[in-house]
Amino acid sequence: LLVDEEQRFGVKHKESLKELKKNVDVLTLSATPIPRTLHMSLIGIRDMSIIEDPPEDRYPVETFVTPYNEGMVRDAIVKELERGGQVYFVYNRVKDIEKITSRIQALVPEARVAYAHGQMSEKKLEKIMINFLNKEFDVIVCTTIIETGLDIGNVNTMIIFDADKLGLSQLYQLRGRVGRSNRIAYCYLTYEKDKVLSEVAEKRLKAIKEFTELGSGFKIAMKDLEIRGAGNLLGSSQHGHMSSIGYDLYCKLLEDTVKSLKGEEVEEIIETSIDINVNAFISSEYI
Repeated sequence: LLVDEEQRFGVKHKESLKELKKNVDVLTLSATPIPRTLHMSLIGIRDMSIIEDPPEDRYPVETFVTPYNEGMVRDAIVKELERGGQVYFVYNRVKDIEKITSRIQALVPEARVAYAHGQMSEKKLEKIMINFLNKEFDVIVCTTIIETGLDIGNVNTMIIFDADKLGLSQLYQLRGRVGRSNRIAYCYLTYEKDKVLSEVAEKRLKAIKEFTELGSGFKIAMKDLEIRGAGNLLGSSQHGHMSSIGYDLYCKLLEDTVKSLKGEEVEEIIETSIDINVNAFISSEYI
């Protein structure tokens, strides 16, 4: 059983797939595994292989974290158009996507702008994407629908609106839509001007900016595990901490169980306490 883009599936989905046939070998693939899956690999429940070699002639994506600024957006789009490329503008709210499309069109009148989102009919969506692929548009304003499965080598600039509201693996997957050819690509992660970012959002944006080299999905996933917690091994929660018994004890219990299931010896560390019937105190004279 092969599961690609593992981060898109819930625990229940994956378990029901395994139920189709008992004792089937399972290989899951992902650039950014869910914290729970990664944790399972780290403690030995699953085997893990890391492919670190990027495809040939690829460059890391230049990543910028910046407050939203229309002048910067215009410059980024114009710069890409001048070298004959195309642009993704990620705006993750369907209800006013048309409004933002008009604003981008007014900002860069020389560009041909279209929009796409998951609530469109399949035929309409397919037609827009094929036209975009055939370079009939320069800029596509879209939701996170483009997160996986798109490979358009001519699109090498991405601007993400309100990037602080997206998850870490989501940002990494989105950034992976650009830089798919031998040109240097640019990704602008923008957030509202003068907005005070939450601690978690700040950590996410810092991590995505820090890990730009090719094949850094594993490091991003590790950071995600650190920020969000490992989830619940027996339940379906894919992140969060085992607060009821404490994380260290949870890991120890898990490690022991894994060892005994593998047939390895589990060492019992016994802490002893000895009670002796003598008075042990500091005499008043001494004090």
